[in-house]
Amino acid sequence: MKNKRILIVTSEFPPQPGGIGNHAYYLSLYLAKNGFEVSVIADQRDVDNEEEKRFDKALPFKVTRIALKRFRPFMYLNRIIKTLKAFKQADFVIATGKFSLWNVAFCSLFFKPKTLAVIHGSEVNFKSAGLKKAVELSLKRFDTLVAVSEYTAQLVAHLDRDIHVIPNGIELKAWDQTHIKSSSLEGSPVLTTVGRVSSRKGQLQVIKLLPELLKSFPKAHYHCIGIPTEAPAFIEEAKALGIDNRVTFHGALPDADLKAMLLATDIFVMLSTESMSGDVEGFGIAILEANALGVPAIGSTGCGIEDAINHGVSGFLMESHNGQLFTEHIRHILTDKETFKLQARTWAQQHDWNHIIKQYICHIS
Repeated sequence: MKNKRILIVTSEFPPQPGGIGNHAYYLSLYLAKNGFEVSVIADQRDVDNEEEKRFDKALPFKVTRIALKRFRPFMYLNRIIKTLKAFKQADFVIATGKFSLWNVAFCSLFFKPKTLAVIHGSEVNFKSAGLKKAVELSLKRFDTLVAVSEYTAQLVAHLDRDIHVIPNGIELKAWDQTHIKSSSLEGSPVLTTVGRVSSRKGQLQVIKLLPELLKSFPKAHYHCIGIPTEAPAFIEEAKALGIDNRVTFHGALPDADLKAMLLATDIFVMLSTESMSGDVEGFGIAILEANALGVPAIGSTGCGIEDAINHGVSGFLMESHNGQLFTEHIRHILTDKETFKLQARTWAQQHDWNHIIKQYICHIS
């Protein structure tokens, strides 16, 4: 019997960073490992493009990149044309990311393979009524809707459709700490956030809570790893609070350095908040990656992080502005550190892609 041909249309794809791209990559990889014939359509995101070419060449499936154009409408048109051509060859199409939802919904007007939309969060939380309506009309054309968290599912609950929740996954073998060189970081405790420095990722929220935390833990230090988009503004806030010597922005780091720093972390922190445009944390995959190394986490309620943390087991959930509760949760974890480390690892193991992919296969077989 011929292998089922799966087309994945995504707005992001490695090696450039991004949660949607990370998810699309592992979804593609593990479908291929399970015998499906996978092809991917993704944007070129690097002007040079050499790194992407090397990355794509090593993959066990085909990736078609939409070339960067200074005049963006040409890119949109090229995406649609290439997707229409690929539709003819596909038995099943998966869309992930904002424009991909529109693109696949449009193409489904002309060809009829089964379709599945993966909903991460921000693409269904626009403040613009026009954009929100456009996404909703697109989603109605899909045969199956999958949300990466219960929070994300609630954002589209009004569509009166069955929403299947399949959490984000991690590749556990990539986080085997026996292959990670040890590192050291300033602070006791060491608090770390991994992700683009931005309002959504919540680094500013942590900075605002540090003065309260330092009353109980005067040696605490907060480390931020990721593209420093809003770092200058956050540094100014830390200076205004008089705690800039307790915060370090490391920028984006090579994978080996990032893992070494996580291994030296006591508690991973992600107090994400919704941006003015409606950009919201749909899950928080970096939390599970830290958990895999035995690092418990503290994250915010009111977003997809609620699905990424097993409250009281792999860490704690809290309202992002509550400094007293933040301190209490840190004290609780440090008091029983070994138990929380073990529980964090166990929680991460439940999200290995070898388990997660089986849930997707149920919807496309």
